[in-house]
Formats: sequence, structure tokens, C-alpha cells
Amino acid sequence: MRMPRTILAGAVTLALAGAAACGGGDGEAQRPAGATALYDALPDGIKEAGVIRFAGDSHPPYRIVADDGKTVTGIDKELQDALGKVLGVRTEISIVSGLPAALSGMLASRYDAFNGPVKDSADREKQFDAIVWMVTRTSYLIPTAGASAIKSSGDLCGKRVAGTAGSIVEDQAKRLTEWCAKQGKPGLEFIGFADTNGTILAAKSGRADAAGMTESAALDVLSKEKDAFTYVTQTEEQGAGVDQLAMLVPKSSGLGPVMLDAFKEIFKNGDYKKIMDKYGLQNVAVPAPKMNTAATQ
Repeated sequence: MRMPRTILAGAVTLALAGAAACGGGDGEAQRPAGATALYDALPDGIKEAGVIRFAGDSHPPYRIVADDGKTVTGIDKELQDALGKVLGVRTEISIVSGLPAALSGMLASRYDAFNGPVKDSADREKQFDAIVWMVTRTSYLIPTAGASAIKSSGDLCGKRVAGTAGSIVEDQAKRLTEWCAKQGKPGLEFIGFADTNGTILAAKSGRADAAGMTESAALDVLSKEKDAFTYVTQTEEQGAGVDQLAMLVPKSSGLGPVMLDAFKEIFKNGDYKKIMDKYGLQNVAVPAPKMNTAATQ
């Protein structure tokens, strides 16, 4: 029995439409329903995987890691979910041991991004695109038992300060040591740890006199253990300044410009403000995201 032309034509049309919906040729990613221009601009590898893989160490309130070592809550999770939504892909976080592991993992293509937040520097911009989305000052948690001896950041001269190795805090501690020397005082003894939890435990146990971290992280600890710590903040005179904090993505991936546009979108739709307000970070929020600011300074 011959099929009428109208039915045959309709069947061909449906077959072609079905092929287009499946994404075309072998290995080509299926375009999600409602995908925007941001999705279309993503690198092919991410579109095929359908996920952006973030590296992340334990760093409250940015990344709060549950006892299972895998479940992550906090600013990073919410920010990455918001970015993934406007990009049209999932996001996931793999917990690593500190900044060096995150950087080497990205360069080895195990991860697509690291949100730190880490300081945007000209040296890092040689290998990574840095999308600046907040600023910070460095603060130091002081155990209540030692608070009488450390009432200001200047009292840290000659003291043992724990901090995340390779982080902005280590750089700030060096600047504070230089200030101490100008005052004729001994410098800080910096003790590097893999993550923020390690620095807090060092201060609690007496292995360090203070734990250095971003002011937002210090405030988060105080909100949970208000009777255990006080804190002091490094001043501009002591070399602190206001540092630009960024998300890093490898330059070779081509993800940087698309991620910048995704940040612009969550600024525009209000998600960025909601997250910053929720965690009390209004004072370190920026009016707009920028990329690779260190290279232009």
C-alpha cells in the first residue's frame, strides 16, 4: 500500500525535527530547551559534558563541607547554582586540599574553575582569566584567652599567625611584617595550612596566636562561636588596602569571557544581591563584575 504524499511529507518533517532536537551529529551536545546565547557561547567540551566542574577547598562561609566530605553548602554553592542557571548547565564542586591543588587541577583540565575567592594578580592572569566579584580586607581571629594581648592588628608583631598557604592572607601577613619592621618590632611568624578550618583549629589549640582570613570569613566564625574569638582588621597603613577577589578559569579553556557575561546576568537579575545580602557581605560587594583587573593596573 502506497503512503499518500501528504502523510509521507509529514513523516519526513517529523524525522528531521527529531534529528535536530537530538543535537545533530555524533558527539554533539543536545541543546537544552530554552538555552540562551550564553549557552551557545560555552566551550564545546562544557556543552558536551553539561556541567561546569569547580574545584573548592573547605572555606566557610564560601564552602561549608559536610561530614561526608562531599556535600557543600554556602556562598559558592548558591553563586554557582545561579551562574549555572543562566548558562544552561549544571555545576558541581569537588573538594581539594588548598589553592595549589585547585590551580594545578585546572591546568590539568580536571576542573573548569575555582571560585576561591582569590586575589586577582598579574602573575595569575598569565594562566587564568580572573572574574572579580567582590573585594576584601584581611582580618585576624584572636582566641578570647589571648585577646588582652592583641587588641589591634599592630599587636600581631612577633606573634604566630595561621593562614591558608598561598592565599591572600599570606601576602597580607608579609606586608604587616614589613610594617612591624618599620616600627622596630619583630615580624609575624606565618604558619601555612591547607584550608581555613586548619587555621581556626591552630588558633584554638594554641599553635598560633591568631588565624588570618577574609573579614567575611571572620564574621562567619564569630556568628557561630561568638564567645570563642574576637577579631582585628589590618589597616591601609599596614599594607592592607582593598583587594580584588576573583573566580579563576584557565585562559586556554575559553570559558572566561562567557563566565564574565554570566556574572553580569546575575547582577542584572538580582541573584548576586540576594546572595550577598543573605550572608551579610554588603560591604564587600562590587557594583559590577570585571575581568583581569590586575593586568590593567
